[in-house]
Amino acid sequence: MATSSPPVYVCRELVKRRLAATEGVAAGFELRVPRLKIHAGEVIVLRGQSGCGKSTLLDLLALALRPDTAETFSFRPEHREPTDLLRLWSRGDLNALGRLRGERLGYVLQTGGLLPFLTARENIALACRLLGRNPGGQIERLAERLGITAQLDKRPGQLSVGERQRVAIARAMAHRPGVILADEPTASVDPVTAVAIRELLLELVQKSGMTAIIATHDWMPEATLSGVQVLEHRIERDGALTRSLFWN
Repeated sequence: MATSSPPVYVCRELVKRRLAATEGVAAGFELRVPRLKIHAGEVIVLRGQSGCGKSTLLDLLALALRPDTAETFSFRPEHREPTDLLRLWSRGDLNALGRLRGERLGYVLQTGGLLPFLTARENIALACRLLGRNPGGQIERLAERLGITAQLDKRPGQLSVGERQRVAIARAMAHRPGVILADEPTASVDPVTAVAIRELLLELVQKSGMTAIIATHDWMPEATLSGVQVLEHRIERDGALTRSLFWN
């Protein structure tokens, strides 16, 4: 675990609420992160049952969801000066948030999220093209490692679910982001394929030195979690309010 490296994320009292009021009583869901520090090169697993806030926390870290409150919420990719994310959200600087998200983050969605009218190769190259970068041989290298070289010129509809997830992983990594976020990346595949994809994702992330935050309800057994930190999680109930807490 790379705890001597500078923190990529620092969160204190980060809160996102999805609340409704019934007869003056708060009801709904609140995600609270009392403290969270994620260092460069770490692999963090957010593990918990469906509805516990894993995806909400990923979306906050992906700069795709505005927090309600926070004492500290900063992002420091690749040894740059820390960026105060709360300040960017407070002043509505969506352009700066979008640039950070596009350049520094890669996101693997639960269902792949591939564009159906593009080939696998074009999907993988998409982030590079949007950033004006030449992917060079990165697409072929990732495809070979993920076992999808023969599928590069096929569209998503011609691929199996497992192949689509491998393409989605390659797409998230092709522009060499500092951080990879993955939301239940193996939820839609069979158990054998799931194990293979998890091992490949973990190997690629660790070899590249990327930071990874992975949400899952059924990650691999503890015995194989070498170099992986499972994030603490607790559910609290306060009347009609369900509160989920993640911290390390």
